[in-house]
Amino acid sequence: MRQPPAARAGRHGPAAIRQVSTNLAWEGNRFPWNFDMRERLNVVDCGDLVYAFGDARDMSERLQAHAEKLLAAGKRMLSFGGDHFVTLPLLRAHAKHFGKMALVHFDAHTDTYANGCEFDHGTMFYTAPNEGLIDPNHSVQIGIRTEFDKDNGFTVLDAGQVNDRTAEDVIAQIKQIVGDMPVYLTFDIDCLDPAFAPGTGTPVIGGLTSDRAIKLVRGLKDLNIVGMDVVEVAPAYDQSEITALAAATLALEMLYIQAAKKGE
Repeated sequence: MRQPPAARAGRHGPAAIRQVSTNLAWEGNRFPWNFDMRERLNVVDCGDLVYAFGDARDMSERLQAHAEKLLAAGKRMLSFGGDHFVTLPLLRAHAKHFGKMALVHFDAHTDTYANGCEFDHGTMFYTAPNEGLIDPNHSVQIGIRTEFDKDNGFTVLDAGQVNDRTAEDVIAQIKQIVGDMPVYLTFDIDCLDPAFAPGTGTPVIGGLTSDRAIKLVRGLKDLNIVGMDVVEVAPAYDQSEITALAAATLALEMLYIQAAKKGE
Protein backbone atom coordinates (compact mmCIF):
# COMPACT_ATOMS: atom_id res chain seq x y z
CA MET A 1 0.00 0.00 0.00
CA ARG A 2 1.30 3.43 -0.90
CA GLN A 3 0.94 6.55 1.23
CA PRO A 4 1.76 9.72 -0.75
CA PRO A 5 3.14 12.19 1.81
CA ALA A 6 2.73 15.92 2.12
CA ALA A 7 6.50 16.34 1.99
CA ARG A 8 7.48 17.36 -1.54
CA ALA A 9 10.76 15.45 -1.78
CA GLY A 10 9.24 12.00 -1.35
CA ARG A 11 5.81 12.59 -2.80
CA HIS A 12 6.45 10.54 -5.93
CA GLY A 13 8.70 7.94 -4.31
CA PRO A 14 6.13 5.13 -4.17
CA ALA A 15 5.25 5.62 -7.84
CA ALA A 16 8.93 5.47 -8.77
CA ILE A 17 9.37 2.24 -6.81
CA ARG A 18 6.35 0.72 -8.53
CA GLN A 19 7.57 1.76 -11.97
CA VAL A 20 11.09 0.37 -11.64
CA SER A 21 9.88 -2.83 -9.97
CA THR A 22 8.85 -4.09 -13.41
CA ASN A 23 12.58 -4.65 -14.01
CA LEU A 24 12.51 -7.30 -11.27
CA ALA A 25 9.47 -9.25 -12.44
CA TRP A 26 11.21 -11.47 -14.99
CA GLU A 27 13.17 -13.57 -12.50
CA GLY A 28 11.26 -16.66 -11.38
CA ASN A 29 13.55 -18.64 -9.09
CA ARG A 30 15.23 -15.54 -7.74
CA PHE A 31 18.92 -15.73 -6.89
CA PRO A 32 20.00 -16.79 -4.29
CA TRP A 33 16.64 -17.98 -2.91
CA ASN A 34 16.06 -20.44 -5.75
CA PHE A 35 12.27 -20.22 -5.57
CA ASP A 36 9.56 -17.88 -6.80
CA MET A 37 7.90 -16.06 -3.92
CA ARG A 38 4.76 -15.62 -6.06
CA GLU A 39 4.13 -19.35 -5.61
CA ARG A 40 4.04 -18.92 -1.82
CA LEU A 41 2.54 -15.47 -1.26
CA ASN A 42 -0.61 -13.84 -2.61
CA VAL A 43 0.59 -10.27 -3.09
CA VAL A 44 -1.91 -7.52 -3.86
CA ASP A 45 -1.19 -3.85 -4.53
CA CYS A 46 -3.80 -2.03 -2.46
CA GLY A 47 -3.27 1.21 -4.35
CA ASP A 48 -2.85 4.70 -3.00
CA LEU A 49 -4.17 6.03 0.28
CA VAL A 50 -6.70 8.77 -0.41
CA TYR A 51 -6.60 11.70 1.99
CA ALA A 52 -6.78 15.49 2.10
CA PHE A 53 -3.48 16.41 0.48
CA GLY A 54 -1.34 18.53 2.78
CA ASP A 55 -3.32 17.53 5.88
CA ALA A 56 -0.90 15.42 7.93
CA ARG A 57 -3.47 14.63 10.61
CA ASP A 58 -5.99 13.37 8.07
CA MET A 59 -3.30 11.26 6.39
CA SER A 60 -2.20 9.78 9.71
CA GLU A 61 -5.71 8.91 10.85
CA ARG A 62 -6.78 7.46 7.51
CA LEU A 63 -3.61 5.40 7.17
CA GLN A 64 -3.98 3.95 10.64
CA ALA A 65 -7.64 3.10 10.08
CA HIS A 66 -6.95 1.46 6.72
CA ALA A 67 -4.05 -0.55 8.13
CA GLU A 68 -6.21 -1.71 11.03
CA LYS A 69 -8.80 -3.06 8.59
CA LEU A 70 -6.20 -4.98 6.60
CA LEU A 71 -4.61 -6.45 9.71
CA ALA A 72 -7.99 -7.41 11.17
CA ALA A 73 -8.66 -9.31 7.94
CA GLY A 74 -5.53 -11.38 8.50
CA LYS A 75 -3.33 -9.58 5.96
CA ARG A 76 0.32 -8.58 6.29
CA MET A 77 1.54 -5.25 5.00
CA LEU A 78 4.55 -3.98 3.08
CA SER A 79 4.05 -0.24 2.76
CA PHE A 80 5.81 2.37 0.63
CA GLY A 81 6.03 5.82 2.06
CA GLY A 82 7.57 8.92 0.87
CA ASP A 83 8.13 10.66 4.20
CA HIS A 84 9.21 8.34 7.04
CA PHE A 85 6.50 9.76 9.31
CA VAL A 86 4.07 7.24 7.77
CA THR A 87 5.69 4.56 9.94
CA LEU A 88 4.10 6.02 13.10
CA PRO A 89 0.43 5.46 12.14
CA LEU A 90 1.44 2.06 10.77
CA LEU A 91 3.02 1.20 14.12
CA ARG A 92 -0.14 2.31 15.91
CA ALA A 93 -2.23 -0.01 13.76
CA HIS A 94 0.15 -2.95 14.14
CA ALA A 95 0.43 -2.49 17.91
CA LYS A 96 -3.36 -2.74 18.24
CA HIS A 97 -3.20 -6.09 16.47
CA PHE A 98 0.11 -7.58 17.66
CA GLY A 99 0.84 -5.70 20.89
CA LYS A 100 4.15 -4.06 21.72
CA MET A 101 6.77 -4.80 19.06
CA ALA A 102 10.49 -4.75 18.50
CA LEU A 103 11.69 -2.29 15.87
CA VAL A 104 14.38 -3.13 13.32
CA HIS A 105 15.19 0.22 11.77
CA PHE A 106 17.60 0.92 8.88
CA ASP A 107 18.42 4.63 8.58
CA ALA A 108 21.09 7.31 8.60
CA HIS A 109 19.15 9.02 11.42
CA THR A 110 17.61 7.63 14.60
CA ASP A 111 14.43 9.72 14.20
CA THR A 112 14.20 9.97 17.99
CA TYR A 113 14.34 13.76 18.06
CA ALA A 114 12.01 15.51 20.50
CA ASN A 115 11.50 18.72 18.53
CA GLY A 116 7.93 19.40 19.60
CA CYS A 117 6.43 18.72 16.15
CA GLU A 118 3.51 16.31 16.12
CA PHE A 119 3.96 15.41 12.46
CA ASP A 120 7.63 15.17 11.56
CA HIS A 121 9.79 12.51 9.91
CA GLY A 122 12.40 12.83 12.65
CA THR A 123 10.21 12.18 15.70
CA MET A 124 8.44 8.84 15.13
CA PHE A 125 10.74 6.74 17.27
CA TYR A 126 10.63 9.24 20.11
CA THR A 127 6.83 9.08 20.05
CA ALA A 128 6.38 5.33 19.48
CA PRO A 129 8.05 4.14 22.73
CA ASN A 130 6.19 6.80 24.71
CA GLU A 131 2.92 5.42 23.33
CA GLY A 132 3.94 1.86 24.20
CA LEU A 133 4.04 0.75 20.56
CA ILE A 134 7.62 -0.55 20.56
CA ASP A 135 10.10 -1.75 23.16
CA PRO A 136 13.42 0.11 22.74
CA ASN A 137 15.26 -2.54 24.77
CA HIS A 138 14.46 -5.08 22.05
CA SER A 139 14.90 -2.68 19.13
CA VAL A 140 17.89 -1.92 16.95
CA GLN A 141 18.77 0.96 14.64
CA ILE A 142 21.21 0.14 11.85
CA GLY A 143 23.37 2.41 9.70
CA ILE A 144 23.11 5.50 11.91
CA ARG A 145 25.67 8.22 11.20
CA THR A 146 24.17 11.42 12.59
CA GLU A 147 23.69 12.91 16.07
CA PHE A 148 21.46 10.94 18.45
CA ASP A 149 20.50 10.66 22.13
CA LYS A 150 22.36 7.71 23.64
CA ASP A 151 19.85 7.43 26.50
CA ASN A 152 16.77 6.52 24.47
CA GLY A 153 17.11 2.77 25.09
CA PHE A 154 17.65 1.66 21.48
CA THR A 155 20.68 -0.35 20.45
CA VAL A 156 22.41 1.69 17.75
CA LEU A 157 24.69 -0.02 15.25
CA ASP A 158 26.30 2.90 13.46
CA ALA A 159 27.28 2.69 9.82
CA GLY A 160 30.98 2.39 10.62
CA GLN A 161 30.36 -0.62 12.84
CA VAL A 162 28.10 -2.28 10.31
CA ASN A 163 30.55 -1.72 7.47
CA ASP A 164 33.53 -3.01 9.46
CA ARG A 165 31.89 -6.18 10.80
CA THR A 166 30.72 -9.21 8.86
CA ALA A 167 27.08 -9.31 7.88
CA GLU A 168 26.72 -12.59 9.79
CA ASP A 169 27.99 -10.96 12.98
CA VAL A 170 25.58 -8.03 12.67
CA ILE A 171 22.65 -10.34 11.93
CA ALA A 172 23.44 -12.45 15.00
CA GLN A 173 23.41 -9.35 17.20
CA ILE A 174 20.10 -8.15 15.75
CA LYS A 175 18.53 -11.54 16.46
CA GLN A 176 19.86 -11.53 20.01
CA ILE A 177 18.43 -8.06 20.69
CA VAL A 178 15.02 -8.73 19.16
CA GLY A 179 14.46 -12.19 20.59
CA ASP A 180 11.06 -13.70 19.88
CA MET A 181 9.08 -10.45 19.92
CA PRO A 182 6.90 -9.46 16.96
CA VAL A 183 9.01 -7.22 14.74
CA TYR A 184 8.25 -4.16 12.64
CA LEU A 185 10.89 -3.68 9.93
CA THR A 186 11.37 -0.19 8.49
CA PHE A 187 13.95 0.79 5.89
CA ASP A 188 14.72 4.45 5.20
CA ILE A 189 16.59 4.44 1.89
CA ASP A 190 19.08 7.02 3.21
CA CYS A 191 20.58 4.17 5.23
CA LEU A 192 22.40 3.44 1.98
CA ASP A 193 25.38 5.57 1.02
CA PRO A 194 24.42 8.28 -1.51
CA ALA A 195 26.59 6.47 -4.07
CA PHE A 196 23.90 3.77 -4.06
CA ALA A 197 20.87 5.93 -3.22
CA PRO A 198 21.25 9.60 -4.19
CA GLY A 199 17.51 10.09 -4.59
CA THR A 200 16.50 10.92 -1.05
CA GLY A 201 15.76 14.09 0.86
CA THR A 202 18.43 13.84 3.57
CA PRO A 203 21.45 11.94 2.19
CA VAL A 204 24.45 11.33 4.46
CA ILE A 205 27.76 9.98 3.18
CA GLY A 206 29.41 6.96 4.79
CA GLY A 207 26.42 4.66 4.58
CA LEU A 208 25.82 1.03 3.73
CA THR A 209 26.37 -0.48 0.32
CA SER A 210 23.37 -1.99 -1.39
CA ASP A 211 25.05 -5.40 -1.14
CA ARG A 212 25.47 -5.11 2.64
CA ALA A 213 21.89 -3.95 3.10
CA ILE A 214 20.46 -6.83 1.08
CA LYS A 215 22.51 -9.37 3.02
CA LEU A 216 21.29 -7.94 6.32
CA VAL A 217 17.65 -7.95 5.24
CA ARG A 218 17.94 -11.55 4.02
CA GLY A 219 19.43 -12.50 7.36
CA LEU A 220 16.26 -11.42 9.17
CA LYS A 221 14.14 -14.22 7.71
CA ASP A 222 13.96 -16.11 11.02
CA LEU A 223 12.48 -13.16 12.91
CA ASN A 224 8.75 -12.82 13.58
CA ILE A 225 8.25 -9.90 11.21
CA VAL A 226 4.66 -8.64 11.31
CA GLY A 227 4.96 -5.40 9.32
CA MET A 228 7.37 -3.72 6.92
CA ASP A 229 7.92 -0.51 5.01
CA VAL A 230 10.40 1.22 2.67
CA VAL A 231 10.46 5.01 2.76
CA GLU A 232 12.12 8.31 1.77
CA VAL A 233 12.73 7.72 -1.94
CA ALA A 234 12.75 11.13 -3.68
CA PRO A 235 12.88 10.58 -7.45
CA ALA A 236 13.51 14.26 -8.20
CA TYR A 237 17.02 13.76 -6.80
CA ASP A 238 17.59 10.31 -8.31
CA GLN A 239 20.02 9.33 -11.07
CA SER A 240 19.01 6.67 -13.61
CA GLU A 241 16.43 5.35 -11.11
CA ILE A 242 19.13 3.68 -9.01
CA THR A 243 17.53 4.74 -5.71
CA ALA A 244 14.09 3.53 -6.76
CA LEU A 245 15.66 0.27 -7.95
CA ALA A 246 17.44 -0.17 -4.62
CA ALA A 247 14.16 0.42 -2.77
CA ALA A 248 12.22 -1.95 -5.03
CA THR A 249 14.88 -4.64 -4.63
CA LEU A 250 14.92 -4.30 -0.86
CA ALA A 251 11.12 -4.48 -0.82
CA LEU A 252 11.27 -7.64 -2.92
CA GLU A 253 13.77 -9.14 -0.49
CA MET A 254 11.35 -8.36 2.33
CA LEU A 255 8.70 -10.36 0.51
CA TYR A 256 11.16 -13.19 0.04
CA ILE A 257 11.96 -13.40 3.74
CA GLN A 258 8.22 -13.75 4.37
CA ALA A 259 7.91 -16.36 1.62
CA ALA A 260 10.89 -18.30 2.96
CA LYS A 261 9.05 -18.84 6.25
CA LYS A 262 6.00 -20.07 4.35
CA GLY A 263 8.12 -22.78 2.76
CA GLU A 264 9.56 -24.11 6.02
